[in-house]
Amino acid sequence: MSKSEPDLPIEPAESTEPQRCGFIAVIGAPNAGKSTLVNALVGAKVTIVSHKVQTTRVPVRGIAIAGASQLVFIDTPGIFAPRRRLDRAMVDAAATAAGDADIVVMLVDAQKGVTEDVARILRQLANVAHPRVLVLNKIDRVKKEQLLALAADLNAHLDFPATFMISALKGHGVEDLKTHLARHVPEGTWHFPADDLSDVPERQLAAEITREKLYERLHQELPYAATVETTAWQDRKDGSARIEQTIFVERDSQRVIVLGEGGRTIKDISMRARKELSALLERPVHLFLHVKVQEGWGNDPERYRNMGLDYPKE
Repeated sequence: MSKSEPDLPIEPAESTEPQRCGFIAVIGAPNAGKSTLVNALVGAKVTIVSHKVQTTRVPVRGIAIAGASQLVFIDTPGIFAPRRRLDRAMVDAAATAAGDADIVVMLVDAQKGVTEDVARILRQLANVAHPRVLVLNKIDRVKKEQLLALAADLNAHLDFPATFMISALKGHGVEDLKTHLARHVPEGTWHFPADDLSDVPERQLAAEITREKLYERLHQELPYAATVETTAWQDRKDGSARIEQTIFVERDSQRVIVLGEGGRTIKDISMRARKELSALLERPVHLFLHVKVQEGWGNDPERYRNMGLDYPKE
């Protein structure tokens, strides 16, 4: 009797699912929950969140994997009626992202319904040829009958092949949306390594984290016209990072607000930002914040370049 062959490990069968990759622009009115949704879809914080309107100023890409699909989500600035140069730059950036994407997700705050900003976006989307998905957010705060009526109303304004109802904050319905998008992005090779979560440079993300903490601490007191730039970054031999950032405001009175009595406010902002940056970078961070008055920084082309925005002409 011949000797039997030894058992060999069984190799996993190769997936017959085609590889897919696509860019998905998430657009909507200010405070619709776009950044919260993108973070939930990615499963990690890649874009800042604030109750202050128009917190997102530039399109931020978050990257997620679902089966054989790589999904590149673009968190865009809220689309609204622009009044200042910075407003126009933000709205232009959102419109460009929508035009360049493979799929456009329109996110609507179900509590607010069809506002002027939402109606404006619907008119703009009528000229976008890419597949559209309607997503109603914050459904936990609205009755079912109202949600169904709102979905019908929005689809009457513009046909959406797919409609989802979610709570981005609580995660309800997010996986179903993600699965749908994974099935509908184009076939093709992945654009980013499998373990990438974002294409945002660390220096820019660090500045955004500090801006988030600035808004959290001074939401009611600080005007919208403030920005943060990472001016120096040193990777130290002990594995820590030494980061210097400048907070730009438009008036000396705003500088006083940011500093706080005895410097207590800026120390608190620095502590909050440093804590989150240390967790994000997975190493100790030494953060040094400076506040600089630059009148009319919203009309300075260099500030726009540093933020990654095009400088709109008058």
